[in-house]
Amino acid sequence: MDRLTIRRPDDWHLHLRDGAMLSLVAPLSADMGRALVMPNLVPPVVTGAQAAAYRDRIVAAGFARPLMTVYLTEGTDPADLIAAHAAGIVTAVKLYPAGATTNSGSGVQRFDAIRPVLEAMEEHGIPLCVHGEVTDPDIDVFDREAAFIDRRLMPMRDAHPDLKITMEHITTVDAAAFVRETGIGATITVQHLMANRNDMLAGGMRPHFYCLPILKRRRHQEALRTLATSGATNVFLGTDSAPHPTHVKEAACCAAGCLTAPIALAAYAQVFDEEGALDCFEGFASLNGPAHYGLPPNEDRVTLHRGDPIAALPALERGETVVTPFDPGRPIRWHVEGNGGC
Repeated sequence: MDRLTIRRPDDWHLHLRDGAMLSLVAPLSADMGRALVMPNLVPPVVTGAQAAAYRDRIVAAGFARPLMTVYLTEGTDPADLIAAHAAGIVTAVKLYPAGATTNSGSGVQRFDAIRPVLEAMEEHGIPLCVHGEVTDPDIDVFDREAAFIDRRLMPMRDAHPDLKITMEHITTVDAAAFVRETGIGATITVQHLMANRNDMLAGGMRPHFYCLPILKRRRHQEALRTLATSGATNVFLGTDSAPHPTHVKEAACCAAGCLTAPIALAAYAQVFDEEGALDCFEGFASLNGPAHYGLPPNEDRVTLHRGDPIAALPALERGETVVTPFDPGRPIRWHVEGNGGC
C-alpha cells in the first residue's frame, strides 16, 4: 500500500503554550481535526472561564477546533468543572502530580484532597487525563510510570470505577499491560514509538529527544509499537507535542518536550507501515479517540502517500522565538498530501 485515505485524525494530547509561542506552533497541527489542549500555562488554566479565554486565543492563533482541559489542583471547585463541562467549554480535566513535568508545580501532592473532585467528575461523566508518574525522590526516573500505576492509578480506578480515565503518553511494558487488562484509555506519542533511550543517550546526550515520561529501553518501545498497531480500540493518537525555545532545549539543564507536530501524522503512518498494520491506522488515528471521549469522528478525509524520505525540518522562528522540530534520526517516507511535503 503506497497511498492511504482516512478520516481526519485528532490529537488527544497537545501543548500550544501562549503568546508568541502559541502563534508560532498553533498552525503546525493543521493536519488534525481537533486537539485536546493541555492547560499547563504559567499561570495554569484552572477554571472554566480561563479555559474559554484560552480557547479564544488558540482560535485566533490559527487552530480552529481546540478542545479544552482544566488543570486539576487541590483547590479545584467541582461546581465550576461541572458547569464548564455542561456548557461545552471543557472536554476533560488534567491531573499532574506536582513536579512531574513542565509547569506542574501547581499539581497534586495530596491525592486524598482531590477525592471530592473525582467523585463529581465520575458522577457527571467528565473525563480525567493523567500524567502517570510519581515524583517520589526514592523512585528512579525510569521507574516512575510503573510506580504510579501501583501506587496511584490502581487505587484511583478501584475507588472511582465509573471515572473515564486516559493514561497519557504511556511508555512502558507495565503501562501497555495495564491498558490491555483494564481497558482504560491511553495515548502514545511519536517519540516513544520511534525511539528509545539509546537514541537519546548513546554517543552523547541529544536534548531534543528528552521528554517526560523519559524514553525507556527498547523492549518498552517494542511493547508500545505492538499495542498501538494491535487494533485495540482504547489506544489512540496523542502527540504530546511540546514546544520549547531552542536555547532552553540546548541547555545544561534542558527542558522536557519534543515538538513533533509538524511530522506527527507522517511519523505515525511510518510506524504502522513498518509493523505491517496500515489497516489499523485509521482506528488509532481517527476513530478510537472520539469514541473514548464520546464525540463523533471527523467527516472529512486526509490522504497520505509513501515517497522519498522527509527532509529534517529547519528551526522555526517568529520574532525572537526559535524552536527546533523533532527529528527522529531515521527516514520517514510517508507524506500528508497538502502539508508542504510532510
